[in-house]
Amino acid sequence: MTVVTEPLSENTADVIVVGAGPAGSTTAYHLAKAGLDVLLLEKTEFPREKVCGDGLTPRAVKQLVTMGIDVSEEAGWLRNKGLRIIGGGVRLQLDWPDLASFPDYGLVRKRDDFDEQLARNAQKAGARLYERCNVSGPIVDDRTGRITGVTAKLGEDKREVSFRAPLVVAADGNSTRLSLAMGLHRREDRPMGVAVRTYFESPRHEDDYLESWLELWDRRGPQDRLLPGYGWIFGMGDGTSNVGLGVLNTSASFKELDWREILKAWCASMPEDWGYTPENMTGPIRGAALPMAFNRQPHYTRGLLLVGDAGGLVNPFNGEGIAYAMESGQIAADVIVQAHARATPAQRETALQRYPRVLKDTYGGYYTLGRAFVKLIGNPKVMQIAAQRGLTHPMLMKFTLKLLANLTDPTGGDAMDRIINGLTRVTPKA
Repeated sequence: MTVVTEPLSENTADVIVVGAGPAGSTTAYHLAKAGLDVLLLEKTEFPREKVCGDGLTPRAVKQLVTMGIDVSEEAGWLRNKGLRIIGGGVRLQLDWPDLASFPDYGLVRKRDDFDEQLARNAQKAGARLYERCNVSGPIVDDRTGRITGVTAKLGEDKREVSFRAPLVVAADGNSTRLSLAMGLHRREDRPMGVAVRTYFESPRHEDDYLESWLELWDRRGPQDRLLPGYGWIFGMGDGTSNVGLGVLNTSASFKELDWREILKAWCASMPEDWGYTPENMTGPIRGAALPMAFNRQPHYTRGLLLVGDAGGLVNPFNGEGIAYAMESGQIAADVIVQAHARATPAQRETALQRYPRVLKDTYGGYYTLGRAFVKLIGNPKVMQIAAQRGLTHPMLMKFTLKLLANLTDPTGGDAMDRIINGLTRVTPKA
């Protein structure tokens, strides 16, 4: 039986979640389902756009299914069978692995619609959603240093309001002003990526594989030039393709190049009948940062928990953020629910301190491996050699897909699963 906590007032709750992206909405959903009173504060109004590849791997699909979201094609989702990798003169098509722990398909959906679905799902579960609620800072107890709420500007008139709760979840993305105000700054020793993307009208819009290009070539000049980074093409099923590229700050050219121009140059090298030409572009080129590998810590301190991009949960192997945003939201909610049931403040604090430990146990070793991988591929020559040599070995690439997409069965599984799981267990969880 679920016990529903009655709100003490309109502006108080058991938990405040700042940000209604995938991390925040997932956190709010699981908290509300467990009977806690949750305020979900979103600075914009739905629908709203976010920079993203719009492709979801089986990890993210699993989270959607867990939350009871209809992921059928009739409900507007485009399914994909796996990943097509292009590089070194080779084109290799790999299906998502057949696992007990994850479905064998991915999905595609535009972020404006996707994020709103998650937020409305949290609302249906009982979370109280405030849109156009721009959080301006934390309310901190002078005696304990703990966060006890947030201040915000609400609505068109930007009315100043205060919301109070004993726990606050920062799900406010890479910029995470709330974390910064609480003294949690980005770790410079952790990788950071940048993604830029746009949409084109294209006959390739119904492609049932996500496509990843391991080499980006600028063929505009007298001599072809290999560019740092990797590219993607995801068919959206609505007449358009999402075309973008990602680059890591380990690249020597990270700060020097105009990545929007690099995207234009790469698109110009594509076959003309694909339609990736300026006249077919349906919107501007937009960019966003990809905070990776726990680049902001600790993930819990003084009543504040960090989820998703706010805590640097993006996978350094492949730049995937949505699955880890949702997973960290579910983990945070589980920890909060257990803490809420404890009798004393000291017992609740002991339960909350478990959150960063669970994150490190879940992702720490894998992200450490990912940081080493990032240093290697930051050199475009290394990336070129890896593409030319690796793509000619389908079995090696099947292993690489499992590693890069973090898709293994934790118990049982095949030999590849056991090798990857073993590596992540013995690697330091920094």
